[in-house]
Amino acid sequence: MEGTVDGFRYGAVTPVAAYLMACLGGALGLRCIVRTLLSDQSWKAGWLALGAASIGCGIWTMHFIAMIGFQVVETRIRYNAGLTVLSLAVAIVVVGIGVFIVGYRGASTLNLSFAGVITGLGVAAMHYLGMAALHLNGTIRYDATAVALSVVIAIVAATAALWAAVTIRGFMTSLGASLIMGVAVTGMHYTGMSAVSVHVHSRTGGSWAGDSPTSLLLPMLLGPVIFLLLAGVVVMFDPLLVLGDGDWNRSSASTESNTAQPDPPFDNQEDRVVHARAPQDPQWAAPHSPHR
Repeated sequence: MEGTVDGFRYGAVTPVAAYLMACLGGALGLRCIVRTLLSDQSWKAGWLALGAASIGCGIWTMHFIAMIGFQVVETRIRYNAGLTVLSLAVAIVVVGIGVFIVGYRGASTLNLSFAGVITGLGVAAMHYLGMAALHLNGTIRYDATAVALSVVIAIVAATAALWAAVTIRGFMTSLGASLIMGVAVTGMHYTGMSAVSVHVHSRTGGSWAGDSPTSLLLPMLLGPVIFLLLAGVVVMFDPLLVLGDGDWNRSSASTESNTAQPDPPFDNQEDRVVHARAPQDPQWAAPHSPHR
């Protein structure tokens, strides 16, 4: 028989929490990528890796927080721990590939498109790998049209996120981009979930029981959430990421102007000697030459 699928077991709590985690991961990831663009002296590989891990953890955390609200009324649900962890690794690695392509090869249209497709497919793979970790007393079926639409949304969202990372450098504009990215990523998840239907198996021969989703998901979510919080601390205490491109450049320019005063022009060596001996005398504030 057909099972009754409900993706909002706890009402708006899980969708809102999932959206916030997607925004947090996106915001941290975008700022880390921007960090490599604002300063040539930064450790590019480290910041790109931190950005990829932040985005990957944000997407993965969003998915499984949303899955806490997923239920099939006629059967309990349990999760395969190995596939759940694998889906996290896939999210981080594939997002990392896209981030490093843009970070090292540049933000040309070709690079952005290629990196966006790879990253989007990785996000979709994470989603459906996470769904493969779900076990219940029934068969899960997918509507092909909704699945294809979710993959398209993932690719578009990933491409837009990478474009925003290399184009938008201000703090507030990056924040706005992360909010839009959160909408896209969460929308991809719920679009994919709309494709799900469950054919529940007969209960003849005994009942089928599973663990509560929270018994596995909540402990596993703890690690990525702590990582995102620590990444947030790193970003908050980095002055270049907080000030942004314009403010940082103005600050640097002011510092350089205070520490590097050019020597005034002199017509001959005599003027140089006099200026060096009496710099405090106002009459020597400008080059003085007896030959004038």
